[in-house]
Amino acid sequence: MEDFDVVVVGGGPAGEVAAGRCADGGLRTALVEHELVGGECSFWGCVPSKTLIRPGDVVAAARRVPGASAAVGGPLDLPAALTWRDEMTNGWRDDNALPWLQEKGITLLRGTGSLAGEREVAVHSTGAARQVRATRAVILAVGTRPMVPPVPGLAELPPWDNRDATSAKDVPRRLLVLGGGAVGVEMAQAFRRLGSQEVVVVEGADRLMAREEPFAGEELRIALEAEDIRVLTGTPLDRVRRKGADGPVVATLADGLRLETDEVLLAVGRRPATQDVGLETVGLIPGRTVEVDDAMRAVGVPDGWLYAIGDCNGRAPLTHMGKYHGRIAADVILGGAVRDRASASVVPRVTFTDPQICAVGLTEAQARQRGLAVRAVTYDIGAVAGAYVLGRGIAGTAKIVVDERRRTLVGATFTGPALQELLHSATVAIVGQVPLDTLWHAVPSFPTVSEIWLRLLETYGL
Repeated sequence: MEDFDVVVVGGGPAGEVAAGRCADGGLRTALVEHELVGGECSFWGCVPSKTLIRPGDVVAAARRVPGASAAVGGPLDLPAALTWRDEMTNGWRDDNALPWLQEKGITLLRGTGSLAGEREVAVHSTGAARQVRATRAVILAVGTRPMVPPVPGLAELPPWDNRDATSAKDVPRRLLVLGGGAVGVEMAQAFRRLGSQEVVVVEGADRLMAREEPFAGEELRIALEAEDIRVLTGTPLDRVRRKGADGPVVATLADGLRLETDEVLLAVGRRPATQDVGLETVGLIPGRTVEVDDAMRAVGVPDGWLYAIGDCNGRAPLTHMGKYHGRIAADVILGGAVRDRASASVVPRVTFTDPQICAVGLTEAQARQRGLAVRAVTYDIGAVAGAYVLGRGIAGTAKIVVDERRRTLVGATFTGPALQELLHSATVAIVGQVPLDTLWHAVPSFPTVSEIWLRLLETYGL
């Protein structure tokens, strides 16, 4: 049995960060990956999806600008867009990640990793399993898998998941998207702009983006419908069937409405990929999230040698938060006293639709549910000078949620085109617990959309 100081199971963004940081700290580190180093985000999630979204965003932005709009005509160049997507994923090869691992002295173990007892990991590939031992820590960074709801006929289609969508070689003429969360709405708009003639979004909840501020989902619905994307909320899918082996799909909703489509994209959530990673060998329950403390140590495992980071711990299933968890775990293993201060209340998130939905921290409803005495302030994004110079029809809403006792922000939401870079200022304000009276002296440049901060504070009463 080969010994390492740290064995990281899962080579996605969270696992890469943890492994790299441990190796930088002088620890003998092994990284176990059964698919591609870079994981879901690099090859089937964030990177290819945003690459597919980008062409439509650029064209939409140009059409808002007098002078530029006249230069925009005709459909998108789909083959060129897909070729760029292929370049961004390196043709679904991870050879460009290998030099980085070698430079840091990280040992890559190709295969499926599973716990085989205390501090032990079995790596299964072709042939016999390879057994390795971690003298300090094992870090689980195994991510999640798409959830398939028990809708009659759905599993038999089979439906598309995010991987099918982001690696598609063509666009379907008709697309039915199940789920009005980030993945569903992003892919619905992307495929419509890439050339799908009919796109329908079906969401069982009463609004899109149900976990965000209500105005965000409503503004997005209006924008999607303006692009002839049909949005159906409040009625879940009842059953589906495909006509023949390769024929169209007939979907029936709970209210009896029947829809015919060519492909069904499943985007209703994900579950932890922990069913087959040997959790039972250390007294944990397979298939569930691995509960961790604020140091990312698995709860219920003696001696604190097992860590779980990223989506599989259920704290904040986003790539950047997984990387954050990786930094915490690595620093603790290296002897630090770092603790998670963000996953419960300061999670930044961007939905890359047009308009974008950019949010961090708590919504007003969440803050009130936690018993905070808060006051919310909103302002029209399109009413600041920075929005005027971006083009005509720039619209959206900015909202801050203020803890009245401390006079600091606990949440912020911005909707509108291309606002993602505005979000980090709100994240810094919340993490730093910057008092509003101090924040008022952070003067925004003119004319930028960041002037929205001044307007929000003035509306608050400063």
